[in-house]
Parts: sequence; structure tokens; C-alpha cells
Amino acid sequence: MPYASNADLPPSVRSHLPIHAQDIFRSAFNHAWDTYGAAEPERVEEIAHRVAWAAVKKRYRKLGEAWVPRELAGGD
Repeated sequence: MPYASNADLPPSVRSHLPIHAQDIFRSAFNHAWDTYGAAEPERVEEIAHRVAWAAVKKRYRKLGEAWVPRELAGGD
């Protein structure tokens, strides 16, 4: 189900991502849910999570245990 706020995100997302990355995750997840929900109802949650993580990885990179903006991590 789509997330109304960052507080609604799974604990694994909230506890690891910075606030801005959580915003990206939530926005991408909700958009993917709306976009693919009718076409793939049995897989919509899986697809939405994959899309959300891909969106986060475009702007953030995991450096050790922390997710940091790519421009601060010597982004690709």
C-alpha cells in the first residue's frame, strides 16, 4: 500500500536512509504503486519496492553503513 508519510515507511527503510532519501523512496514507491498496480496486482508491492530502491540509488550511495549523496561520495 502507498505510504502517506515517511513515518509509515518500513523500519528497514526509515532506520537506514537519510530523510531526503526516504522522501525519494516514498515518492517513487507511491508512483510505481499507482502506475503498475492495475497491470500487475499480484506483484505490485515487489515492483514498487524495486522501483523505489532504484530511485534512491540514483541519488545516494552506500558508503560503509551510511547512505550518502552521490556528490559527497565521489558519485558516478
